[in-house]
Amino acid sequence: QYQLVESGGDLVQPGGSLRLSCAANGFTLDGFAVGWFRQVPGKEREGVSCINSSGVRRNYADFVKGRFTISRDNAKSTVYLEMNLLNTEDTGVYYCALGPCTFGTDPSVKEYHDWGRGTQVTVSS
Repeated sequence: QYQLVESGGDLVQPGGSLRLSCAANGFTLDGFAVGWFRQVPGKEREGVSCINSSGVRRNYADFVKGRFTISRDNAKSTVYLEMNLLNTEDTGVYYCALGPCTFGTDPSVKEYHDWGRGTQVTVSS
């Protein structure tokens, strides 16, 4: 079992930016694809973005395309999610997990494992 730790969540105004981090604890992320997900109370967890092990393949859900950027630094065993032009609908707990990042598909909750505990993002004026 692998442990991931998310950080970077905060309260931000609409139109603002945040950068989330997903760090591997006790292992290296080399060779693993990583996905970002989010969940709001009363709704199912949904896939936001994923990146393959080399960083060449990056998928985004339609609702974040053009606003969010996923990246990784394998030397630091960390995956990042840069979030710009945030709006109130982006509010939620953001999680990272290990799983497949296949071409042209959003990350699916059922295919991912070793979830972190999440970091809260609140977009509010």
